[in-house]
Amino acid sequence: MLVDSHCHLNFPELATNIEDIRLAMTENGVGHALCISVTLKDFPQVLALADKYPNFFASVGVHPDYESEPPFSSDTLFDLAQHPKVVAIGETGLDYFRLTGNLDWQRERFRTHIRAAIKAKLPLIIHTRASAEDTLRIMEEENASEVGGVMHCFTETLDVAMRAIEMGFYISFSGIVTFKNASALKEVARHVPLDRILVETDSPYLAPIPFRGKTNQPAYVKHVAEEVARLRNISIDELANTSTLNFFTLFKRATPCN
Repeated sequence: MLVDSHCHLNFPELATNIEDIRLAMTENGVGHALCISVTLKDFPQVLALADKYPNFFASVGVHPDYESEPPFSSDTLFDLAQHPKVVAIGETGLDYFRLTGNLDWQRERFRTHIRAAIKAKLPLIIHTRASAEDTLRIMEEENASEVGGVMHCFTETLDVAMRAIEMGFYISFSGIVTFKNASALKEVARHVPLDRILVETDSPYLAPIPFRGKTNQPAYVKHVAEEVARLRNISIDELANTSTLNFFTLFKRATPCN
């Protein structure tokens, strides 16, 4: 059984089709999904999905691309994280690809999330794009190793992966690892310790081969897992069992369904 460790089921491309999405998950051996918050305004939608379905979990946080999101404190995140179906803080981090100029606000917001995670004793879900050095530096300065977490939709180097792992983080691979032009990322997938690997869809985005260009969904995490297993020369069952164990080891508040 697999887990989709990162998806956005409240986004409009998926929100009106949840029952079909759940059926496809079952048919493809995907037992659980972590629904990710990107704004506090839409967090109630994410939490509602986790509340309704026992095999869905939620995070709380604000994606680094949402510059216009109103200010909030670590106490705000801590309070929202008290719900038992909230298993992580994030999606947070840094993104220097989509946004430019003075990004001090982004770095300070990242620090706010780390402080909330430490207070709540919950792992972090970290987004980093064109910002690896600053991301790792802030993680170190704010003692993110106290709670650990996951570097989601990983596209950085093996060195970045290993530095994050040294701080107690896991590395999550998305559909990008199936793309033909992702040779460098495929090498990372071959060498990251197996007990630190997660798989995800980041749906509705980044659908894996053979669905590239289409709307992604949690069922397609099977194709991500198959590619990672192929790269490591192990069975899909071993990859599925280990990545699922990794998920529930990291997200301790998440309870597996039978």
